[in-house]
Amino acid sequence: MRITFLGTGSAMPTGERSQTGLLLSDGGRRLLVDCGSGVLHGLARTDVGYEGVSSLLLTHHHLDHVADLMPLMKARWLAGEEHLEIVGPEGTESLIDGLLDVHEYMQDRLDLTVREVGPHDFEVAGFEVEGYETRHSMYCLAYRFDDLFTFSGDSEAFEGLASFAEDSAVLVHDCSFPDDVDVSGHPTPAELGETLAGHEIGRVYITHLYPHTEGRHEEMLESVGEHYDGDVRIADDGLSVTIS
Repeated sequence: MRITFLGTGSAMPTGERSQTGLLLSDGGRRLLVDCGSGVLHGLARTDVGYEGVSSLLLTHHHLDHVADLMPLMKARWLAGEEHLEIVGPEGTESLIDGLLDVHEYMQDRLDLTVREVGPHDFEVAGFEVEGYETRHSMYCLAYRFDDLFTFSGDSEAFEGLASFAEDSAVLVHDCSFPDDVDVSGHPTPAELGETLAGHEIGRVYITHLYPHTEGRHEEMLESVGEHYDGDVRIADDGLSVTIS
């Protein structure tokens, strides 16, 4: 399985990081996870391209995770692609219906399949997925793929989510701000390190980075490392990681 980071930023753009998006690929299996602003451009820079991804999985419906959803639909239509499957937590069907009400000319341009999932096992684009409810300001799901890779979505760090990621080859976890920023719905590095302590995870990538973190990445990694002795790295747009 290859994980490509299309967007590792947040709702506050920096010019260096697009909003949230990941591409999972494994042979003929291809899945886009979240589709924030700039993700479509990142997808276009991959060998897969937006023509090659017919399934999208959403963690939740905040703008920085769905802003490129309609541009993705239009790009696929203009490229001659006919299908798109959109999977996400409760409310996804209403989200798509509302967007199509606003952008009426996109109605019936694609053969859309919309499916809602929850904190349970399901399949999408050939990947076996398990959902887990996170702690965020909006209902959000973390996902574990093929029992190898876990993506936190947006969430505070807490023991249940760390246990959900146990024995993953890779965990991509929200860590939006340095320790001196008071925030809810996202973890600081110290909170993330304290929560991951004692858990077995192959490698952790920190993502969903706000501008407040610029120039402070090493400090953040050191803060996580004061509590958790695993392999922790900062994710960057365009980074690809292969796991098996």
